[in-house]
Amino acid sequence: MAVPYGLAAPFATSLVGGGPAVIIWGWLLVAAFAMTLALSLAEICAKYPTSAGAYYWCYRLSSPRYRLLTSWINGWLTMVGVWTISLSVTFGTGQLLVAGVSIFHPEWVATTWQTYLIFLAVLFFSTAIGIFFSELLPLIDIISACWTLLGTLIILICVSAKAAVGRHSAAFALGHFDPSPSGWTPGWSFFIGLLPVTYTFSAIGMIASMAEEVHDPTRQLPRAITWSIPIGFLTGVFFLLPILFTLPDVATLLAVPGGQPIGVMFEMIMGSKGGGFGMFDGLCLNHSPSLNQWLISEFKIACTEPFFRAHELFREVFGIGMFCAISICCAASRATWAFARDKAIPMHNFFSRVSIVRGLPVPVNGYHLSTAIQLLLGLIYLGSTAAFNAFVGVAVMCLGASYAMPVLISLLNGREAMIDSPYPLGRWGFIVNAVAVLWVTFEIVLFSMPAVIPVTKSSMSVFPPLW
Repeated sequence: MAVPYGLAAPFATSLVGGGPAVIIWGWLLVAAFAMTLALSLAEICAKYPTSAGAYYWCYRLSSPRYRLLTSWINGWLTMVGVWTISLSVTFGTGQLLVAGVSIFHPEWVATTWQTYLIFLAVLFFSTAIGIFFSELLPLIDIISACWTLLGTLIILICVSAKAAVGRHSAAFALGHFDPSPSGWTPGWSFFIGLLPVTYTFSAIGMIASMAEEVHDPTRQLPRAITWSIPIGFLTGVFFLLPILFTLPDVATLLAVPGGQPIGVMFEMIMGSKGGGFGMFDGLCLNHSPSLNQWLISEFKIACTEPFFRAHELFREVFGIGMFCAISICCAASRATWAFARDKAIPMHNFFSRVSIVRGLPVPVNGYHLSTAIQLLLGLIYLGSTAAFNAFVGVAVMCLGASYAMPVLISLLNGREAMIDSPYPLGRWGFIVNAVAVLWVTFEIVLFSMPAVIPVTKSSMSVFPPLW
């Protein structure tokens, strides 16, 4: 889930929605609702562990009369969701890199086409790793987990120790709420600010796309889905709290060109360009020859030299984004391959083909299709600076709808099919399922709204004007 990246990339939206109170209490609220969806998906996934995921679950749970229709609808919701969530990660990581460069070169403001080219570099790198080095993916996942955990601790220590712009009281960090930047009423502004936290938990069901490459999926998949929420929640708490207690002036952050304030925020907190760049890079790639040596040295630096070696922290944010891009592009390729295998995509024979790369089977054509879709959708940014929020909103809505459909079908059938699930919810099943469906329904309404009103042609429309 790459929690620090998921919370950092759309961070400006939470600031617009109200600031600290939205960020921390919204994180708690969304985690609770996301847990109901995770439990609901885990129960179904345990019984039907397949890379097809939600659209296959709809097929198995629906009546014979409607199963083809519900499966087809769900499948395309899933495809649009996995393609746009992958795009949001690769595109957002590219934007983070632009923000990092601007720390050292504040006079340089990236044009839309320069941002697009950086996005292409991130996309092609992530795809190349998944195709040509698939044997390294398990190791990359382990390094990613270590990187995320250690990076979160380093950011916590260094931000708390430096606090160059001062520290806030608990009342501010946990309770300050200013909805004025959004233009919405206070209550709705709070929910608008939930975009980053909801985005972080939006792809939990993509774990099912890896079902056919997992040992004992009936047991492992539901565990992975459910444990991702509490682990992600705790990671987010340790990432967010030090930032909220040392948060710079919100108006200054919202005025940053390009709408990505993370780089400037870290620079201001650390009191130097090196410090800011160090923390920003912490959300990047591991350049150390030895993982163990790197882990020890990084933690030692964070604990003993937070003022002098803070530049090391930049690798923590951007790196998590790169790891997330590699993982999510991999999962998207499997989802694409599974849908093509079921003959639901044009030219399915081509896109369902599995190639042998360096001795291992890889759905190369599925990768190519997923990459091409992201490449084309990324062009939207050339006509609208609101593209990233649009990508995130579409991904959250489509994936949420695809996850809610099988849960709703199960509910309408009286949960009869879940009686013999290896991961049963028991007597709590009706309540948990109902809350999950209602939450996703609210999400869809919420993320159909613009983050800021009044809107302009550029900020509202995600497509370039015809004229």
